[in-house]
Amino acid sequence: MTSYLSTAMRWALAGFVGTLAVFAGMQINAQAIAGHNSNAPVNYAADRIELQDRQNRVVLSGNVDITQAGLRLRAARTLVNYSDAGSLSIQRITATGGVRVTRGNESATGDVAVYDFNRRIITMAGNVRLRRGTDTLNGGRLVIDLRTGVSSVDGSASGTSTTSEGRVSGTFQVPEN
Repeated sequence: MTSYLSTAMRWALAGFVGTLAVFAGMQINAQAIAGHNSNAPVNYAADRIELQDRQNRVVLSGNVDITQAGLRLRAARTLVNYSDAGSLSIQRITATGGVRVTRGNESATGDVAVYDFNRRIITMAGNVRLRRGTDTLNGGRLVIDLRTGVSSVDGSASGTSTTSEGRVSGTFQVPEN
């Protein structure tokens, strides 16, 4: 019996240490996104582009693909708001329809995404799924702070549940020893 408890304790400790290693890896990756350069050039492509100059916005539709310094956003449609005070400056990108944001081996999907350039925050809502390798995190709303690298996931977006009971769920793989 003592041998069984000793073995169980070793396995429990190994699982705990493995879980800590996973969270440490997530923190390292979060710090990497904190270095994202929001001032880097933004490249875009779409099936159709409409310039709405009086409203200081551009509508991109159909297979929209936007990249900036290793960050990639794909969606069915985006609205790009900009200011025109002598030179053009993007203020916000709002994406809808099968939104996918990727950087390296990380990806996030959702119904809607808003990239606020001034605050350096990306917010995704509706059926959000965050994936890093084989690890997953599901929820209703994801907020990524590009300054700090801190991301948070809520179980519901705007008070409406998009996951079971409005909770955050996911799977973390524990490395084998």
